[in-house]
Amino acid sequence: MRAMQPGAAFDPDLLSTPEAALATYLRAVRLEPVVCEDVPLAAAYGRILARDAVALTPYPADDRSTMDGFAVRSADAGRPRRIVGPIRMGSPPPGPLGIDEAMRIPTGGVLPPGADAVLPVEDADERDGVLVARAKIGARDFVTARGDDMASGDCVLRAGCRIGAAELSVLATLGHTPVSVRRRPRVAVIPTGDELVDVERVPGTGQVRDSNRWAIAGGLAALGCEPVQLQRAVDERDAIAERIVEGLALADAVVLTGGSSVGTRDAVPAAIDRLGAPGVVVHGLKVRPGKPTVLAAVGSQPVLGLPGNPASALTIFSAIAAPLLRALTGETSPHPATIATFAAEPFAGRAGWTWYVPAEFVSGGGVRPLALRSAHTSLLARADGYVVVGPEPTRLEAGSPVVLVRYGGLT
Repeated sequence: MRAMQPGAAFDPDLLSTPEAALATYLRAVRLEPVVCEDVPLAAAYGRILARDAVALTPYPADDRSTMDGFAVRSADAGRPRRIVGPIRMGSPPPGPLGIDEAMRIPTGGVLPPGADAVLPVEDADERDGVLVARAKIGARDFVTARGDDMASGDCVLRAGCRIGAAELSVLATLGHTPVSVRRRPRVAVIPTGDELVDVERVPGTGQVRDSNRWAIAGGLAALGCEPVQLQRAVDERDAIAERIVEGLALADAVVLTGGSSVGTRDAVPAAIDRLGAPGVVVHGLKVRPGKPTVLAAVGSQPVLGLPGNPASALTIFSAIAAPLLRALTGETSPHPATIATFAAEPFAGRAGWTWYVPAEFVSGGGVRPLALRSAHTSLLARADGYVVVGPEPTRLEAGSPVVLVRYGGLT
């Protein structure tokens, strides 16, 4: 759907569903992950892995004990065993284990040749250097086998995963340093609107502090992008186009807030279409909030226009913009920030439309809807997330299972 003429109204019959809009956009714009770079292991947390992490050797490299106790031969059964020495952490065993012999071993210690089990210390009696088992021990009891965690050639982490604490542990174990990661995509943030003033100023009549830029910057950081804050643009086509050109030169993508509706002062679609193909791909979604969303590109660089109302802007960022921008990060298997719960009160929508209804947890369990006021800045901070209602069914009754989605692109 192309941009509409200023002053024209949105025709609901021509608006795209969110799913159709994203599919249309991805057919028109080829989104590729940004280039790779190497970073120290200490700087890899939160980054997107660029290459598979493969184990080159087995891990653990030796059979290891899972308990403090004694390395033994299970074939010696219940016979007394002579304790012939200790096994120390970080050192190889002092030698092989013979028939009816045992060695003291700590948790994580390497089993000596000949041993195939560990007798826990709480199941052992020791008298004058002789060990007597108080429990039956079978082969491989209390032993982590060589290669049990990672075998040689195993792909342990796939490219495209986000590196968290667990992934850092794997990379360190495999000796992957430096780590090849995707560069953080740079995304220019451009608020538009004559009514906006800096947060340090006291707004006058008809003015509001520029809050959207900070909400969107936070969402971008959560996705793994680097926000590039640009000066806001006044509600004039040429001024907006100039600011978009600046953003395209500095960043990999541009996100605007405001100026995307169809009023005479809403100039974002016209400004984008001046700058090159494909221009505006989708203008207007069959959603609430966020109907005047713009999905566009100049060349291969995404240019996304979010509504100006704070609740609408962050909702559409989470539901629509985040999946597109995540493609630039290279993340292929995000963990959605969703919670399975139930409706404590009914959630109502509208036939054929997708509604993103803000919701909050209630003390008795489940979530209830909050009154949606797109211009309210505090609404989403008070909400625990949103519930998607529609296009079908258009009403979720109390007790129905629902999924609560967190705001802001958080994963």
